[in-house]
Amino acid sequence: MKRIFLFVATNLAVVVVLGIVASLLGVNRYLTANGLNLSALLGFALIMGFGGAIISLLLSKTIAKWSAGVQLIDQPRNADEQWIVDTVKRFADKAGIGMPEVGIFEGEPNAFATGAFKNNALVAVSTGLLQGMTREEVEAVIGHEVAHIANGDMVTMTLIQGVMNTFVVFLSRVVGYLVDGFLRRDSNSSGPGIGYFVTTIVLDILLGFLAAIIVAWFSRQREFRADRGAADLMGRKQPMINALARLGGMVPGELPKSMQSMGITSGVGKLFSTHPPIEERIAALQGA
Repeated sequence: MKRIFLFVATNLAVVVVLGIVASLLGVNRYLTANGLNLSALLGFALIMGFGGAIISLLLSKTIAKWSAGVQLIDQPRNADEQWIVDTVKRFADKAGIGMPEVGIFEGEPNAFATGAFKNNALVAVSTGLLQGMTREEVEAVIGHEVAHIANGDMVTMTLIQGVMNTFVVFLSRVVGYLVDGFLRRDSNSSGPGIGYFVTTIVLDILLGFLAAIIVAWFSRQREFRADRGAADLMGRKQPMINALARLGGMVPGELPKSMQSMGITSGVGKLFSTHPPIEERIAALQGA
């Protein structure tokens, strides 16, 4: 319940802030007496599209810690925690990035990496993952997450999401304006009509689904790269293949919605799945 509340509250806060910014800059006034101001609309679409994605990225570590209940390992309390920190440090050094924060959270098998910057990220693994895998397999999973950071996947995903959001906001309002104008071609009333609002809402939903499919496709390609990155960091493929095979027999733990694209998930519905099927990942790694 806490994770859901935090997710909803964060998104609501982002929308409110972006609405205030758009009003202060005047870019929300794209419907004028002379018609549609495309420059103002583009500015509004860029603020709404990239603003939400960038703010979410900047808050990603904080939200992850709160929502997943991550306990940071500041000072290792036992040999296992020391091993996790040492493994992350070794891979970070080999990948040429700064040492990420390292944490553990309670739950079924899962892991994730998040953060706005390569040199200031977070790697977290679940207790279920540590208990259900061999050390070599856990090492491979950690390598996979470090590879995500080294590849800049969090930033790239944010940029792609921002582009898709901008496209949805801009196109839905342009089409809404055209549809509204057609429906009211014999009317002398000014201002947007019901046709504009209905069309915009419908297209926001439909184009949003299309955008989600594109973002999910890129996310799946990113998983293949991170698998190869883990193999490179370990110097061989087999540990990552073994880890994937074991994960195929597990039920990955549920992550907060805002973090799902950075975790290990089985995915339902391939078009919208952020992760490829385990079998495809193993086959791709074997053929690499």
